[in-house]
Amino acid sequence: MTLHTEPAQPQSRAASSASPVPVLPVIAIVLTVLMWASAFVIMRWAATDISPGPLALIRLIAGSLTLTGLVLWVRRGKPSIPRGKALGLTIAFGVSWFALYTLVFNWAGHFLDAGTVAMVVNLAPLMVGIGAVVLFKEAFSRRLFIGMLISLSGVGFITASGATGQLAWAGLVIAFAAAVLYAGGMLLQKLVLRDVDPLTATWLGCISGAAALLPFLPQTVNEVSEISTGTIIGAIYMGVGPTALGFWFWGYAMNHFATGRVASATLAVPAVVVLMSALTLGELPPLLAILGGAICLAGVALAQMRQRRGE
Repeated sequence: MTLHTEPAQPQSRAASSASPVPVLPVIAIVLTVLMWASAFVIMRWAATDISPGPLALIRLIAGSLTLTGLVLWVRRGKPSIPRGKALGLTIAFGVSWFALYTLVFNWAGHFLDAGTVAMVVNLAPLMVGIGAVVLFKEAFSRRLFIGMLISLSGVGFITASGATGQLAWAGLVIAFAAAVLYAGGMLLQKLVLRDVDPLTATWLGCISGAAALLPFLPQTVNEVSEISTGTIIGAIYMGVGPTALGFWFWGYAMNHFATGRVASATLAVPAVVVLMSALTLGELPPLLAILGGAICLAGVALAQMRQRRGE
């Protein structure tokens, strides 16, 4: 903090002029990071017990029910439904992010450890930055370019792990596809939020995603009788926690802090995932993948940094 020379003032006035960091938004960010990190670990843990489609459907049904309750409570029983183009974009956002991303995300867990999946998926913010330049004509900053180069070098290390047989190539391709879908969902969300509030967009998006996954309903019914109770509880938790409460808490934090400051917190997710995975599953990514993931996240962090004037 920079100190400024000012006339002496009464202590009470100086204390009152201070701007303490709000506690609840910080707690919201911490809880969201923990919940999102836990989703990677539970996905990997459940991979041997349930197929990607049924896991995604159970998660989104649980999330839709939770979000419906939240919307009815917050809106006092009178939810606002967008119409026309806004509704169409919201449905597209839900299908791409909640349905397709969740499905591919679960699929990646059948090939890779949770930490590697988290590191690859967290390339999404960098992809969003590139997409914003292409689709929304935002400025292509020097930081974004350098961040891209750094992250690409990190991808090279992760790819090398696949070339040496330490990681499954199929898993790396699937995880990268999940990152692309994640980024596409975020870009669609940016369009949706021009006309729809965050809670309503998340609610309708989750319902749209659940509806898109209904073709997996027969398979889900068949597998439910065979999978463990723990897996079902884990799938429901992923819907209630990371999907519903996570996005709600995230939106709450976004209303109290700058977007870039909140978004940078997602860079902690892979590290938390690696720690959780090591403690609960006894899994660690290969050393090359850890090194590559750290480099990738450094590039993403640089690309997300706010530019100073003159740069």
